[in-house]
Amino acid sequence: MLKAPTEFIIAFILISVLLIFAMAVFISVVIYRYQQKQNLYFKDIETLKAAHENTLLQSQLEIQEQTFQNISREIHDNIGLKLTLAKLYLNTLEFADRDKAIEQVNDSVNIIGEAIKDLSDLSRSMSSEIITNNGIIKALEHELNQLKKSGLYQITFSTTGKPVYLSNNTELVLFRIVQEVLNNIVKHAAATDINMQLHFSQNHLIITIQDNGRGFNINENQGGAGLQNIKNRTAILKGDVQINSTGYCGTEIKIKIPLYENKEKLQTNTGR
Repeated sequence: MLKAPTEFIIAFILISVLLIFAMAVFISVVIYRYQQKQNLYFKDIETLKAAHENTLLQSQLEIQEQTFQNISREIHDNIGLKLTLAKLYLNTLEFADRDKAIEQVNDSVNIIGEAIKDLSDLSRSMSSEIITNNGIIKALEHELNQLKKSGLYQITFSTTGKPVYLSNNTELVLFRIVQEVLNNIVKHAAATDINMQLHFSQNHLIITIQDNGRGFNINENQGGAGLQNIKNRTAILKGDVQINSTGYCGTEIKIKIPLYENKEKLQTNTGR
């Protein structure tokens, strides 16, 4: 009479143990898979972080390289010429004609003063200091002024909307993107007019750069190193690029980045 209940209890205990064991195995598998996914997630985050830092470092080095090239060209083409002219005036002083000698000395002093001012402007533009100290707007103005000094381009620059501070890293990458666009115009477009517009909307910063030079076939140049760098760096800022270009009708490049992911704090960017 007691055998059946005993066997039933034993069977119940065994089934319960098996169910508990199965549940424990199931929970262990779930936890293991969750930890695997979490580890992969953190690994992806670290990979993205490393890629971002690598892009940032590369941008800094490229900006410095471009700055040194600008400095070398400016010293050779502008400052060197002014100092040579000042030396020529001083070497050809006509002491017999006092008034003319005084005029030559004054001209030499003025020319040397201009050369010193140009050297001072160059020193302020070295590396990425101009971006860190003055913000993206003044940095871009300075870059365009450097192009304007060549006398080869008519430059137009405008800003609309309410400017905001962006993080230093964002401004550094953004500056390099624009610098890449301008380099492409100088090297390939044979343009005479360059127009740059910055528009700060509520959620985005839109930079539009237009030139009147030679256009190009976008489909044939998708893989170009310059365009690819522009696209990759814009993607780092979670933005996008639109390129419109036709043969001999100029090119328009529009760079759009979200402000809410890249700004430091919402306030007027009137200088730092």
